[in-house]
Amino acid sequence: MESLATQFQQRLQYVSVDFVRSIMDEINWEAQLIGIKGARGIGKTTLLLQYIKLHLSEELDKTMYVSLDSVWFSNYSLLDFAGEFERKGGKYLFLDEVHKYQNWAQELKNIYDSYPLLKVVFTSSSLLEILNARADLSRRAVIYTMQGFSFREYLSFETGINFEKITLEQILNNHQNEASKINEKIRPFQHFDKYLKQGYYPFYTEQADLYPLRLGEIINMMLEIELPLLRNVKIEYITRIKQLLLIIAESVPFIPNISKLSEKIGLNRASLLSYFHYLDEIGLTRNLFRKAHGISRLQKPAKIWLENTNLAFLLAKENANEGNLRETFFANQLAYRHDLLYTEKGDFLINEKYNFEIGGKNKTDKQIKFMENSYIASDNIEYGFGNKIPLWLFGFLY
Repeated sequence: MESLATQFQQRLQYVSVDFVRSIMDEINWEAQLIGIKGARGIGKTTLLLQYIKLHLSEELDKTMYVSLDSVWFSNYSLLDFAGEFERKGGKYLFLDEVHKYQNWAQELKNIYDSYPLLKVVFTSSSLLEILNARADLSRRAVIYTMQGFSFREYLSFETGINFEKITLEQILNNHQNEASKINEKIRPFQHFDKYLKQGYYPFYTEQADLYPLRLGEIINMMLEIELPLLRNVKIEYITRIKQLLLIIAESVPFIPNISKLSEKIGLNRASLLSYFHYLDEIGLTRNLFRKAHGISRLQKPAKIWLENTNLAFLLAKENANEGNLRETFFANQLAYRHDLLYTEKGDFLINEKYNFEIGGKNKTDKQIKFMENSYIASDNIEYGFGNKIPLWLFGFLY
């Protein structure tokens, strides 16, 4: 355990707290068992170390951070480690990348039951592992989802200017004033295109020229390791799934024609629908459904986007569709805190109440003109008017 403590102190020494993600203030750190899930490279490790540095600096002798991909755990069990830590006066245990440890969910459950005074926070980059473990951790763990940078967070990180979050209701009711306050501090369009291409994953700050390579490695790990291991997807089908992702990236947006697509990429209908479901589970795509009770794996999505615009630029490169990018950005920023559904008129139904049409600066409300609570999210405008709202402003929701 001494070697783990030394590694923890070394890592803590070099973590910066100059910029802290807003999710830190949203987590109830007093809960006994907290889970933080999110894609690789999203900033979970940094969040844990920043919290320790900011809030537990006076209790470091009672605090431990470990990554479960450490070779140390090849000879020691997590349960025994937690027990020894607690007996030595430990109170706060931070476990990073728990999915790298076999049987982690059962042992976390045992730790929770055996050591009620020990507060445990764990992270996982495998969204599928978290889904698989929900039964073991139900009623015990409070699970939070961590996304990549919002446009607001990206601007704050890049410029050092603090921008407050804006609620959806504030945007809908007072978007002109909210846009004015932001434009007084910064010109959003000096940064918006760069954010869409390379600003979602925080590691863009580390050797920007390697960003596409690192993002590609993350995608390959999800497809080539997680899907075969956790969803029994045959490895020979991975190339077809990558082809499917490229089609989604280049579409306007992608409206699946199951029969034609099944024939084109050589998959039967049931398998294709399952793969749509898996890609959404794994955090590579976002599926939009019609309103229904219970989303079945075999229900056809009405529309599909990639999870974020950085993925679109990586996969489609110069062929990334502009309309697709607008809708991908909108869906990504809204879905973090709001419910999205398919609507026959317009592009999105938000919280089963607000209808949105997404488009460029010349987009009209022709399709939604006579609908109640209808709005246009318009790209390439700094200020809105009436029910026409700047698209970039929705990047301030979290």
